[in-house]
Amino acid sequence: MDIREKQHGGQLYLPGDESLQRDQLRCLDRLYEFNQIRPSDLERKTALLKEMFAELGEDCYIETPFHANWGGRHVHFGSSIYANFNLTLVDDTHIYVGDFTQFGPNVVLATAGHPIDPELRERYYQYNAPIRIGRNCWLGANVVVVPGVTMGDNVVVGAGSVVTKDLPSNVVAVGNPCRILREVNDHDREYYFRDRKIGDCQL
Repeated sequence: MDIREKQHGGQLYLPGDESLQRDQLRCLDRLYEFNQIRPSDLERKTALLKEMFAELGEDCYIETPFHANWGGRHVHFGSSIYANFNLTLVDDTHIYVGDFTQFGPNVVLATAGHPIDPELRERYYQYNAPIRIGRNCWLGANVVVVPGVTMGDNVVVGAGSVVTKDLPSNVVAVGNPCRILREVNDHDREYYFRDRKIGDCQL
C-alpha cells in the first residue's frame, strides 16, 4: 500500500517519510507566508488560502496566527466560515467544515493519533482519521476535537470542551469528555444570551 493511502486510510504509517516531508515543508512555507500578511491585506490573504486549502468557499476569514500541520492542504471549508485567533488544524488527513460555521480562539481539530503501545510510538508510527463538522456550527474557545469525530448541523460546543464522540445535529454539548447538554429549542429563538431577548435588539 502506498504511504499516502496509509496516511488517508487510517493505517499506521511513518510521517517522517522523505517524500511526505518534502511536500509538507512546501505547505508549511506557504502557511508561514500567510501568517506574515498584514491583516488589512484581505485580498492577498484570501488568494493564498485558496492556494493552501483543498477547498475554500466564499467569504471565509481566518485570523492570524493560524496553524496547520499541512498548511491546509487537506482542509475543505464551505462558505462564510470564520475562525478566531490560533485555530490549529492537525490536517494530516481530511477535515471537512460546513457553511457558516464559526470557531472561537484556540480551537484544535486534530486528525492525527499515535498508538498507545509504547514500542510503536518509539518508532514514530502515526494514524489519521478524518473530522467532519456540519453546517452552521459554533465551537467555543479552546475546544478540542479528536480524530474521527463527526458533528451534525447547528451544533454548539461549549468553551473548553474535548469532543471525543460524534454529535448529532441541533444540540448544545459541553464538557470533558464532551456530552450533549440539550437540544437547540424554541427558547434559543427568543433569547440569544441568558435573559436577553432577541426582540430587544435591532437586527
